[in-house]
Amino acid sequence: MKILILCTGNSCRSQMAQGFMKSFDNSLVVESAGTEASGKLNQQAVKVMAELGIDISHHTSDPVQKYLNEEWDYVITVCGGANEVCPVFSGKVKNRLHIGFDDPSDATGTDEFIQSEYHRVRDEIKEQFYKLYVEKIRPEM
Repeated sequence: MKILILCTGNSCRSQMAQGFMKSFDNSLVVESAGTEASGKLNQQAVKVMAELGIDISHHTSDPVQKYLNEEWDYVITVCGGANEVCPVFSGKVKNRLHIGFDDPSDATGTDEFIQSEYHRVRDEIKEQFYKLYVEKIRPEM
């Protein structure tokens, strides 16, 4: 089962979703990419995932073009806000889904509030992707 998770910058939300999917089932082939890949990981995302024992520090921020010629069972976009444009994937895909999340890197305020936004979004990603895994992906394997 091959899964591609897309976002704009490929530094935070898509990276967390990739980490969770691999933690649910290591036999899955899971990649993430961005239409405007930043080329680096969001260090707060790395930190909040490590709190749950999931190491995403080795992930890379890749442009979506890297994966266009591959076939995918699922391509999932994770962009959230109405002012954010989710990428369109033109490759060979069996299932296209959108599961949107706020971008915690947009949070402003105290350090405590910003940290709480990373935790909130991380936990929402875990919940939604686990539901997807249990209800759709695992039964297809």
